[in-house]
Amino acid sequence: MSLLTKIFGDYSSKEVKRVMPIQKKVLSYEDEYSRLSDEELKAKTPEFKERLKNGETLDDILPEAFAVCREASSRVLNMKHFPVQIIGGIILHQGRIAEMKTGEGKTLVATLPAYLNALAGKGVHIVTVNDYLARRDSEWMGKLYRFLGLSVGLIVHELNNDERRKAYAADITYGTNNEMGFDYLRDNMIAYAEQRVQRGHSFAIVDEVDSILIDEARTPLIISGVGDKSTDLYKIADSFAKTLKKITVKELDTKQNAEDELAEDGDFIVDEKAKTATLTKSGIAKAEAYFNLDNLMDSENITVLHHIEQAIKAIGVMKRDVDYVVKDGEVLIVDEFTGRIMLGRRYSEGLHQAIEAKEGVKVERESKTLATITFQNYFR
Repeated sequence: MSLLTKIFGDYSSKEVKRVMPIQKKVLSYEDEYSRLSDEELKAKTPEFKERLKNGETLDDILPEAFAVCREASSRVLNMKHFPVQIIGGIILHQGRIAEMKTGEGKTLVATLPAYLNALAGKGVHIVTVNDYLARRDSEWMGKLYRFLGLSVGLIVHELNNDERRKAYAADITYGTNNEMGFDYLRDNMIAYAEQRVQRGHSFAIVDEVDSILIDEARTPLIISGVGDKSTDLYKIADSFAKTLKKITVKELDTKQNAEDELAEDGDFIVDEKAKTATLTKSGIAKAEAYFNLDNLMDSENITVLHHIEQAIKAIGVMKRDVDYVVKDGEVLIVDEFTGRIMLGRRYSEGLHQAIEAKEGVKVERESKTLATITFQNYFR
């Protein structure tokens, strides 16, 4: 431990000390609320809602609301929040990250801020990493919320728009980051406001937030449509590219004379470090002859040049069973960080079509992005 840490303490310890008075206030209601009947405990929910309408804030009613949720959990689920879990609930309500180990009761902790924020009537989203957890937690913790007079919704893949709209209209809605993110994108593509399924975004509790906002940071959600361009040129460009001589270098020298020396030996140069493929003068001349063009670099020939560039990149840079796999006649991308197959994802700007042509599978029409968002921007 450093001297500064000894003197001033670390940030987390300071923040925990800061919320300790609130935790003690929550615990102070334990005896009083334990003596209430079920009906009296349930009546606290409309009472809190009325107090919010009359000008009190969520922070004002937090100790009492947490204490009510805690007592109800004890009766309905036979689980009462430990003092440390109350601290976690306060931190989550404040919009901050609470780190807890597996088995420490994250699911139960989330009920405290979820119940409190649902009292405002604007909806609470609880975001899980998969459909199984969303379904399990909505059924398990849903008993507690329903006991206290709140409605619970569940968003899973098979729902239609009316079912989704009803689920989002609930006081507390469970679902995965992907389902909620794609619903948001679709809502931004509709023509009429009444067709939206989501009703706005007020408060969310995100499970495994490090995975969603860090590990998947570079992978946006994308809704795409089929483009109207023909795929024939990809096949023609691939046939041409396979006649060319490739030169591979670890890292291309930036000096022009070094590039010229390499160009004398081949038709295109692959830079392994930069992951680029570039036509040489010889390659350009062969392209002009193959496609019967006077000047490949003319603006009117930009489409042909683009297809050739993607073809030589597919052949020279993209490696089968490393960057992608071919399965059941489909080219599937492999995530460079996790090694997992990324189903439904395609390379952009025609590279995926160029790889399909290279591998001799059906070349799909080029897709165009209709809507896209990253998880960071969605949860912001």
